[in-house]
Amino acid sequence: MILQALTQYYEDLLALGKIARPGWAKAKVSWALELSDNGELLGLLHLQQEVQRGKKTVLIPQEREVPQPVKRSSGVAANFLCDTSGYLLGADAKGKPERTAECFAASRMLHEQILKEAQSSAAHAVLAFYEHWNPQTAKDHPALKEEWDEVMKGGNLLFWYRGGPVTEDTQVRERWQHANEQSGDAENTLCLVTGHHGPTARLHPNIKGVVGAQTAGAALVSFNAPAFCSYEHEQGDNAPTGEYASFAYTTALNTLIADREHTRRVGDTTIVCWAAGGQPAYQDFMMTALYDDNVDERDILGTMVHLSKGEPVEWQKQKLSPDTRFYVLGLAPNAARLSVRFFWQNSFGTLIQNVTKHYRDLEIVRPSFDKFPTLPVWRLLRETVNQNARNPEPNPRLAGDLLLAILNGTPYPATLLDGIVLRIRAEREITRGRVAIVKAWYLRNTKNEQLKEVMTVELNEQSNYLPYLLGRLFAVLEDIQQQANPKINTTIKDRYFNSASATPATVFPLLINLAQKHLAKLDKGLVIHYNRKITELNSRITQTLPARLTLPEQSAFQIGYYHETQKRYTKKEEV
Repeated sequence: MILQALTQYYEDLLALGKIARPGWAKAKVSWALELSDNGELLGLLHLQQEVQRGKKTVLIPQEREVPQPVKRSSGVAANFLCDTSGYLLGADAKGKPERTAECFAASRMLHEQILKEAQSSAAHAVLAFYEHWNPQTAKDHPALKEEWDEVMKGGNLLFWYRGGPVTEDTQVRERWQHANEQSGDAENTLCLVTGHHGPTARLHPNIKGVVGAQTAGAALVSFNAPAFCSYEHEQGDNAPTGEYASFAYTTALNTLIADREHTRRVGDTTIVCWAAGGQPAYQDFMMTALYDDNVDERDILGTMVHLSKGEPVEWQKQKLSPDTRFYVLGLAPNAARLSVRFFWQNSFGTLIQNVTKHYRDLEIVRPSFDKFPTLPVWRLLRETVNQNARNPEPNPRLAGDLLLAILNGTPYPATLLDGIVLRIRAEREITRGRVAIVKAWYLRNTKNEQLKEVMTVELNEQSNYLPYLLGRLFAVLEDIQQQANPKINTTIKDRYFNSASATPATVFPLLINLAQKHLAKLDKGLVIHYNRKITELNSRITQTLPARLTLPEQSAFQIGYYHETQKRYTKKEEV
């Protein structure tokens, strides 16, 4: 299903003129070799472009459409018109002159085979270059001498003729297209992706840009050991994929990953998404809805409501239909290959329904200083890790599991709650993000109605659920301490929060006695106010304090503490 969806996406982009045709690909090119009519090297043209990386301005290669590169392993294999210096100039810095000579010879043979019947001046210039070029004197050539060291560092070179790349010459393109369509010794089989008969791709092109994978790229489909092969088949014959489908799905996936606006990294997972038809507006909306914490509530959230109801909407001058098929793919590095962390497909309307439900479950009263209406995925994952750690990365598996739960509208992974519990115990910080996760997790993952009744957006003053009341009482006792000692740096929360939420029968008598001492420092009006508050909460605690609270009960304690604290701050702001 993944390869079929990517192949269809390639065809959608091809129809829109947004992607390379079969036999062509985007490649990063650093230099151009400018040729005369008789094949002489006239000059070396810079094709790098300046980009800002942090505070520095750096040069990066220019991306151009070139003939589809071959997939190299350790052998000699030349590319047409665009290649490294070892192949086009017969010189490199690898220290293996014999192999470099083989590379140049292979490149010359390839170009002569493809261009021998071409009649254009550009084709003749390339052939003349190979006929007259002497790799032994390349270093001293006037056109290369000044930039020799830079060229030897690597990077692709491209043949250039009369002010433009040779790849734009009509006859040259025709000859390449003809050569590329020749099946060679590939066996004709039924393609598992398209259902058509044709030559089978023995090796699939690499996927580039996945964080953590090899810089040269990694394979999504590959067979590199006999244990993975069946019936004495070799390489791609084990899962027959036509050369067209192999090119189409890899080109589409490389295009998606190269589009940084629509690619996200969560943990070790690289996430891409696309919509049937190839329109980017769906990707824009999905990425904004899930990953941007500074969204316009009326724009994004209002649009989500309409889409959830199955109503088409216009967003940023683009029409979004809830019936459009939408895909999300998560890839993780695995040595020279890629592993699929998850693959999701459904209608765009279903996606938005589930994302809306996710945000509704997460919704909770927030502090006045928190101006962000939503909690994107990266912020949720951030709440599970120690930000002071040397490498504050979330659990890689959790990242994929969480996103899949959001997309499917299913229960959140247990590891999400585990991470929050550990951070609260370690740091004793009850943040909006952590409490929102606790609330959402239990709303989806528990059938305990008494527990669910306190998983509300704001303070539930009608609830008599004991753990929730104890959390509220703890917040009141902390407030008393802060009023009695305004300049205090640490409160009872720093010392007693974990033990109070786990073993209330042991800790609360001590805290009540401590509060009486703090009340003695306050004026009469505050004493009356706090005594009334404590009495009101105590009157609703109709049973003996439990020796221990279970993990779900501790979560209710945390929610109660947070709700009461935010209610207190809200009242102060109103005053």
